[in-house]
Amino acid sequence: MFKIDQLSCGYGQSQILHDLDLNVAKREIVAVMGRNGMGKTTLFKSLMGILPQWKGQVSVDGHNVSALETHERVERGIAYVPQGRMIFPSMTVLENIQTGLPASARGKVPEDLYALFPVLYDMQSRKGGNLSGGQQQQLAIARALATNPKVLLLDEPTEGIQPSIIKDIARTLKEIRNLRDLTIVVSEQVLSFTLEIADRFLVIEKGRFVIEETRDRVDEATISRYLSV
Repeated sequence: MFKIDQLSCGYGQSQILHDLDLNVAKREIVAVMGRNGMGKTTLFKSLMGILPQWKGQVSVDGHNVSALETHERVERGIAYVPQGRMIFPSMTVLENIQTGLPASARGKVPEDLYALFPVLYDMQSRKGGNLSGGQQQQLAIARALATNPKVLLLDEPTEGIQPSIIKDIARTLKEIRNLRDLTIVVSEQVLSFTLEIADRFLVIEKGRFVIEETRDRVDEATISRYLSV
């Protein structure tokens, strides 16, 4: 469903990502783990076309999207929840979700979105900036799902969120995957969260994947060493 071949990119003269390969199946949840500054956000920005790739190819459901603009990649089925959530604070919850809807929806939010995030239904008219961190993260995920994606990219979704809400988000992501046959790639530093949701684990170190393990073979101690400062 989602494939990366020999992806390289960086900023200016500095190369950050080095020939990354990744193949993610339909309905698979893959966790990309690593410390700050190892390339996680750069990877996601490159996958979305926000940061130009230097070489390599990104494919969604067999279609090469490498030459497409960000909005065209969204149309092809990639949705992105950026680090820090980036909701529109002065817009209502409803208006935030509507920004993700295709024109054909005529502004009507699918009922299954509110079923996944009941708190957003109750807060439709509240300004996004007045929500808690956990509620804003739910809003950011709902906005991404409004595009009806095939692949959902989540960049550090647990950042700044209390542990009880993290468990709720983990449960919701698994539910979303099952309801929508969604492929999910999540970047994260919190191992307990990824152990809750991921089918496969990759560790990124200085722009290269240095560990890849399936859920049944994951070595928590080894991954933890790469996450510690």
